[in-house]
Amino acid sequence: MTNSAVPQRGFAEAGADLELVGITKRFPGFTAIENLDLKIPAGSFFALLGPSGCGKTTTLRLIAGLEDATAGRILIGGKDVTETKAYQRPVNTVFQSYALFPHMTVLENVAFGLRRRRVGGAEALAHEALSLVELDHLSARKPAQLSGGQQQRVALARAVVNRPALLLLDEPLGALDLKLRRQMQIELKHIQSTVGLTFLHVTHDQEEAMTMADTVAVMNKGVIEQMGPPEELYELPHTTFVATFLGQSNLATGAVVTSTGTTVVVDVAGQKVSVPRERTRRHNGEVTVGVRPEKVALHATEPARDANRNVLGPGRVTDVSFSGVSTQYEVTVPALGVFTVFAQNTSIARMHHDGDEVWLSWEVGHTFGLADGDASSPASRFLDDTDTSMIATQRREQLETELEEA
Repeated sequence: MTNSAVPQRGFAEAGADLELVGITKRFPGFTAIENLDLKIPAGSFFALLGPSGCGKTTTLRLIAGLEDATAGRILIGGKDVTETKAYQRPVNTVFQSYALFPHMTVLENVAFGLRRRRVGGAEALAHEALSLVELDHLSARKPAQLSGGQQQRVALARAVVNRPALLLLDEPLGALDLKLRRQMQIELKHIQSTVGLTFLHVTHDQEEAMTMADTVAVMNKGVIEQMGPPEELYELPHTTFVATFLGQSNLATGAVVTSTGTTVVVDVAGQKVSVPRERTRRHNGEVTVGVRPEKVALHATEPARDANRNVLGPGRVTDVSFSGVSTQYEVTVPALGVFTVFAQNTSIARMHHDGDEVWLSWEVGHTFGLADGDASSPASRFLDDTDTSMIATQRREQLETELEEA
């Protein structure tokens, strides 16, 4: 095949959908991904969220063509690319390590891929991409003359300028400081909505996933435990892992003592906790119920009990952490353990102190019931994902080889 055929590889003018069908990836001695099915709509901002070792980076490498699947199919825009080489896929990847060419200017870095594919007007398109990330005024500089945040924007412009059907983001903001990372989260979302491409963002940062993504898939031990809009996953987690990984949760386990058409009542160490029937995955037997810390209120005296509120106590404040906007309380309740409470600092006079006796209460409608019981999580059978800097180095070496050949 001649180079003239390269522009016909299917680089899209808009995002395409991605579908994984029965994807399995086995390495010697362990399985990283097992029978994974996933469909990402075209033009969406999708986040694959999970801890190190859950298989998320392996999934990204399979989609990018950097790894071969043991079983299953990968379809982009309805076309099976499972056996297609990485450079032939309509995919670009932005890594945590930027892998910019140090001897090239910013403009040359962004235009490199276009020129390799003999796309007309490469320089004008590169200027357009740099304008999108607000760096066109620095187009003549070298990467070493830019800050970390600016280098990340150049890497993003270099990926977006190729108009890939699918843009993969592998922990792209991990090297930035907190303030810049939050700024880039907003800008990434704006860029995605502007260019209309399909973004797949792989991260372990829960806040980052919830800030940017339309849909979040929480991954654990090679499978997706729950998928949906960020607010749905946060307000109504299905498993212990999702409830504790995506934010904090107060969890307690007990036996169902009453189950009606609207409410399930659980006996938790002798105290009754009600949960709406549609908000619990189990309706009989042992059930783990939970509530988010910011939903819980503290009371100096026992509050009146009614059908619309759950009340636990008395307990004792064992730790107070002031963070400005809110105060975090750790409250130890006999036979139940420690409950965490986030209280907004509306009045300094209302603060509780170490050793105070308190009661906890929250609206029944904020309670959720999980699909799994109180069993502790088994040890992961997966090893940690390959560090993304290694992948970025491999990608850079590949690009440098292409440059030398050109």
